[in-house]
Amino acid sequence: MALSREVRRLENTWVRGDFPKHLEWLEINNIRGWSGERVDFKFPIVAIVGENGSGKSTILQCAASIYKDPRRSTNAQLYPSVFFPDTPWEELTDVDIKASIREGTNSHITSVRKPTTRWRGLDTRKERKVEFLDLRRIQPINARMGYSRLAKRSVREASSQLFTDNQKNRFSNIIGKPYSSIKQSITDIDASRPVAVISINGHSYSGFHQGAGEATIAGLLSQEIPQYSLVLIDEIETSLHPRAQRRLLRDLADIAREKKVQFIITTHSPYILDELPPLARIYVFNDNGVKNVVNGISSEFALTRMDEANYPELDIYVEDEVAKILVEEILASKNLEFLSRCSVIAYGTASVGKSLGIMESQNRFPRPSVVLLDADQDISPGCLLLPGDDAPERLIFGDLIVNGFPDVAPTVNRSHSHLVNFAEQATTLPNHHDWINYTADKLVVGGNELWRAMARSWVKYELNDEYVTELLTHIEAKLETSS
Repeated sequence: MALSREVRRLENTWVRGDFPKHLEWLEINNIRGWSGERVDFKFPIVAIVGENGSGKSTILQCAASIYKDPRRSTNAQLYPSVFFPDTPWEELTDVDIKASIREGTNSHITSVRKPTTRWRGLDTRKERKVEFLDLRRIQPINARMGYSRLAKRSVREASSQLFTDNQKNRFSNIIGKPYSSIKQSITDIDASRPVAVISINGHSYSGFHQGAGEATIAGLLSQEIPQYSLVLIDEIETSLHPRAQRRLLRDLADIAREKKVQFIITTHSPYILDELPPLARIYVFNDNGVKNVVNGISSEFALTRMDEANYPELDIYVEDEVAKILVEEILASKNLEFLSRCSVIAYGTASVGKSLGIMESQNRFPRPSVVLLDADQDISPGCLLLPGDDAPERLIFGDLIVNGFPDVAPTVNRSHSHLVNFAEQATTLPNHHDWINYTADKLVVGGNELWRAMARSWVKYELNDEYVTELLTHIEAKLETSS
């Protein structure tokens, strides 16, 4: 999926180096199963995904602990002991939270640690404003402690604070409704418990009658996000439908760009992941008690790993949708039964594929798996290569241009001459990833539709039988282990 305008603008700002403060990475040792694994933050907004208990919230808590917030009093600081206390059931020792912090053009390593009974390094922490937002805890107002007594006719509004036009417009955009006003209201019996009141189409209603999504966004937008700050948001998709999730992420992209803010968020949502570039997606999982951190994953890969649905017998991991369609067409042509027994999953980037290959070589997948890299990659442990000696687009475009695109034009119901002409134009573009969509746009057909027709033609007329035999033999052996 193409990145939104908001995220592209943020990406441009990031590439220019306009962010004076940035948490570059964390290493977490001896906390909740972590044993020194590194988590890199390579973009102003990074989304961490994983199953419950995988360690996502621990990452946020460690990030909060590494800074000293100049706004907070000594007693209100986000100390690591707040997040990782000693209790009657556990006592933490030999703990080390290490980080690389960039300020301006300089980076330095810092840490907070607990060798025995006391935390060390707290007084030397770098200063930065830190906001920690757990959207799961923004409950419907009538479920919050002490709010039920406000829902009485005798209670009166004592004062209120209107959202600014900017806050109101952001709220309206995220939820997708034209609100006329939003305010935080204080009653005459409890000044410590504000109530959000929103107005739309001439009607006003309080938090007692709002939807969960409205309450979540009202709570989020009521927080002032300081310039250059670090903002940590746990389960950002809470109570929001998919379109609202996308709009919220784009809203955060604007804030990150305008205020040079760093966001680290956790999520289970594919819609959030799809809004971010691959380098901004991190998957965390437990493998026999060992934490694994994989960067650059696709949303499809993350969701497949977290889902317990009954998938086919064998997982075949490929880099992207282009490779997925090619593998599906190879199996459909050469052994349709194998295709029905396999799930072909796009993992995102070659580096992810190589990490998965190492897992495969060490038999660490819970079920039979095959990992394929594009043929322009070097051989890597646990991985097979796609056919040829180049990226699938370069290989198939090149072969079909030479051989006249047999069967492709009738399959997509377009002129053969137009197909050949536009495909040849596409190959002049420097980035081969653009070739399919360029040709498809010119022909006014879907990119995947065109590519599937091209892959089918190439498999039928060009694919080397020796490669097919090797791949099918490997898949058959894997399927036998699952039987």
